Formats: sequence, C-alpha cells, structure tokens
Amino acid sequence: MDMLTVDKMSVHYGMIQAVKEVSFEVKQGEIVSLIGANGAGKTTILRTISGLVRPSSGSVHFEGKAIEKETSPKIVNQGLVQVPEGRHVFTGMTVMENLELGSFLYKNKKESQAILDTVFQRFPILKERKNQDAATLSGGEQQMLAMGRALMSRPKLLLLDEPSMGLAPIFIKEIFSIIQEINQQGTTVLLIEQNAKMALSIADRGYVLETGKIVLEGSGQELLNSPDIQKAYLGG
Repeated sequence: MDMLTVDKMSVHYGMIQAVKEVSFEVKQGEIVSLIGANGAGKTTILRTISGLVRPSSGSVHFEGKAIEKETSPKIVNQGLVQVPEGRHVFTGMTVMENLELGSFLYKNKKESQAILDTVFQRFPILKERKNQDAATLSGGEQQMLAMGRALMSRPKLLLLDEPSMGLAPIFIKEIFSIIQEINQQGTTVLLIEQNAKMALSIADRGYVLETGKIVLEGSGQELLNSPDIQKAYLGG
C-alpha cells in the first residue's frame, strides 16, 4: 500500500521553480531515499510534504488523504514527522525536556513513559545524559536526540533530512544502522541524503533528483550499480 504519494508536485520560490512536477511514492514499511546534489530540490520536497511550504501545483497524499493544504501540526498529528537538517535541538533545555517536547501528542502519562523507555533503549547515551543541556552533546549525539524526539510522537512515516550532515564517519555508520532498526520495527522512512552510497545501501528504492526533477529511479541496489550514479555521486 502507498503510504505517501506525491503527484506532479511543483514548488516555486517567487519566480524560481525549485521543484518541477515531481511524482513518487513511498510504500508502507519501505526505506526510500531521494539523492541529488545540493540545490537539487531535496529539502524543498520534504518541507512541502510536511506542510512548511505550499506546492504551486500537484498533490501530496498520506494514507490516501490529501495533505498539501494541511498545517504542519495537523500533518504531525496524522503520523508524519520530519527530522530537519542541522539537527535543531533546543539548547538551554535538557535532553529530557527536548524528548518531552516530542511527546506532546500523548496526554496519557503511561503511554509517554512507554515510548520514552523504547527511545532510551535505542539511544542509551541519551538516558545517560538526560539531565544535561542539549548544547553539551556532540554532533552525533544531537542527531540521535533529534531522531529520538521525532520517535516520541510514534510516527508512521519519518522524514529524515541529511541525517549524516557534518558527522564523523563512526557516527554516520551508527546513524544509518539506527535508521534501519527504526524501519525494521515498523516505521516507514523517507530519507534525503548527500551521502548517496550510504543512503542507497539501506534503501528499498531510490529516486535521483537533478535541478528539481526526478531523472532516475530504481531499487537501492540498481541505483548503486548504475554507471551514471557511480560517476555522478559515488566518485566512480
């Protein structure tokens, strides 16, 4: 079943067309990667799906319902949650306070606690540092906190914007294996990433964007093996 369907979506910033009639789908249970150079329109696509930007034409359906005119909070309520690029943790607040912001949908204390326990199981470092100011965490730990906070709202679909950006190689490996775990436990993932090799190696399917258009699609493996992709993105 298609969890997310984007159909002929275009986005303009003033006179500039950032996204040109893009169509793709994400099926339930998949990891789908959008790859492309900087400025290809990847972040704009995610921001439009999550309601932060309005498309100039085309549609976005989540679980069969049109959401392109919905507000961001409504979209989050339906189970579609984005981890923005650059981590965006709230400094001046503890790790715990950051996580609690993610569980605002749950009035039920018991339910919130159960979700928090699973987040701490997945990210033991956050439990160790729960009373520390989020500003004191390393880049990799802040990325884990941003992901943990998103998981607190129990998303059906997790949108990840450049999760490996600016991280040390050891953390990149760890973040990608966490993304796979989150997916195996039932969360569908749409991932945009500059690190094409890592993104495609965990993706069921991928789409390649160039200047606002999708120019190639295939399974993660097909795209990894494609000479065009190797030349353009994998240094081959």
